Amino acid sequence: MPSPSPTSSSSPPSLSSNGSGSTTGTVMNAAPLVIIPCAACKILRRRCVDKCVLAPYFPPTEPTKFIIAHRVFGASNIIKLLQNLPEPQRADAVSSMVYEASARIRDPVYGCAGTIFQLQKQVTDLQAQLAKSQADLLNAQAQQANLMALLCVKVANYPPSTPPQLLDNSFFTDLEDDDFFSSTGLGFLDDGGLMSGPHMIWEPLST
Repeated sequence: MPSPSPTSSSSPPSLSSNGSGSTTGTVMNAAPLVIIPCAACKILRRRCVDKCVLAPYFPPTEPTKFIIAHRVFGASNIIKLLQNLPEPQRADAVSSMVYEASARIRDPVYGCAGTIFQLQKQVTDLQAQLAKSQADLLNAQAQQANLMALLCVKVANYPPSTPPQLLDNSFFTDLEDDDFFSSTGLGFLDDGGLMSGPHMIWEPLST
C-alpha cells in the first residue's frame, strides 16, 4: 500500500515569470518600514504620519526648537500657520517663530521689540563714534597741511646759502614761537634743544 505523500505546512514560494515563459521561484520578503517620529510628534506623544507637516522643520535631532516654539505659540497654532503657508515659505516661518519665542522667553515684556531697540541703539552709538573719528581725522589732516605749509614758508625765508643740515636751533625755536604752534599746542624742541617726535632734525647727506 503506497504511503500518502507528505504535505508541507509552509506557504509555497511566489512564482514570477521571466521573458521566456518559464517561472522562477523567488520569495519576496518586504522589510517593515520604520518611521522615526519627528521632535514635535515625540514631544506631543502622538503618531508621526508619513506626511507630517511638522517633520521637515522639527527633526528628531533638534527637539529644542519645537520646545521653544511650542511654549510660546502652542502646537495647534504652529500647525495651522504651516498649513496656511506655501511650502517654500514654511522654513522661514519656523525660523521666525523660534527666534521670536526665544526673545519672548528672555524678555517676557518686550520680546523681539526689546532686541530691536538694543540693536538700533548700538547702531546709533557706532554712527556717533564713526562721525567723531572722521572729524578727528579731518582735523589732524588740516593741522598736518598747515604745518607743512608753515615749514615751507620758513625754509623759503631762510638764507639760501645755508645748507639744511647747518640750520641751528633758532630755526626751530622760531617755529615754536609761531602763532600756529601756540594755538594748537604743537611743539618740536625737547629739553636737549632737538626736535622730538616724527619731525627730527635734519642730518647731513651721506657722500
